[in-house]
Amino acid sequence: MAKWGEGDPRWIVEERADATNVNNWHWTERDATNWSSDKLKSLVLGLTVENEEGSCEVTEVSKLEGEASINNRKGKLIFFYEWNLKATWTGKSKAGVNYKGTIEVPNLSDENDMEDLDISVSLNKDEPETPLTNLMKTKGAEKIREALGSYVGFLKTEFTQGMILPTANGVAKLQSTSQSKSKQDKTQISSSSSTAAPINTGVKIPTCKFSMKETFLTSPADLYRVFLNQEMVQAFTHAPAIVDGERGGKFRLLEGNVFGEFTELAPDEKIVMKWRYNNWPCG
Repeated sequence: MAKWGEGDPRWIVEERADATNVNNWHWTERDATNWSSDKLKSLVLGLTVENEEGSCEVTEVSKLEGEASINNRKGKLIFFYEWNLKATWTGKSKAGVNYKGTIEVPNLSDENDMEDLDISVSLNKDEPETPLTNLMKTKGAEKIREALGSYVGFLKTEFTQGMILPTANGVAKLQSTSQSKSKQDKTQISSSSSTAAPINTGVKIPTCKFSMKETFLTSPADLYRVFLNQEMVQAFTHAPAIVDGERGGKFRLLEGNVFGEFTELAPDEKIVMKWRYNNWPCG
């Protein structure tokens, strides 16, 4: 065995609590199919949209075929997922007439970006024509797209916890990659402070506290909307985002790489949030 400072460092066993998969060098794989199936159903079922014509709701996931897995190689996470989804939607007009139709998403895959998803909405053949079909094809399809994008974000955050193990210096190196076309965004939204919490491996991870002060050349009302309005957040970051702009609301930015929660809100005056990068050790 090589000594410290000699030979290829990839083969040096580090002093770590579990002595497993040193330097995250060996290939490991985790099957995410069952978890993904449950997560997709929970995100899609119950989605609702409405307008002056009536309301619609996703009431059933009739078909969900596919698979998902995550591989760890040399400290990099590689995501594979491919799903064919079919769901049922029901609508009710203001006049009280009920309608039923289907939603199909045949190409939810790591090879496709969210904006490239084919979301097909149709009304059942035995149903009379209704403006609610157009509601589902527009607002309904957009909500489906957001929910599926949220699934990808959860896959890269929730399910990957513990796959990248800390090395001797207590730092877990995480580089996430996918076979899909990646988009890099240099914009980062920071709150006033952040703390990297330790994970339960018995390895001490150094942390620190810091504060930042920035001046924005805009009105308080506009700045408030930039952080709380989903469309404005997406325009500011140039990336998909999910934002629930109320106290206790969750947000997920930069294709799921940043997520957090609004803990205190005072309209046009104050925003307090807690947030983290998905590659920070959980604690």
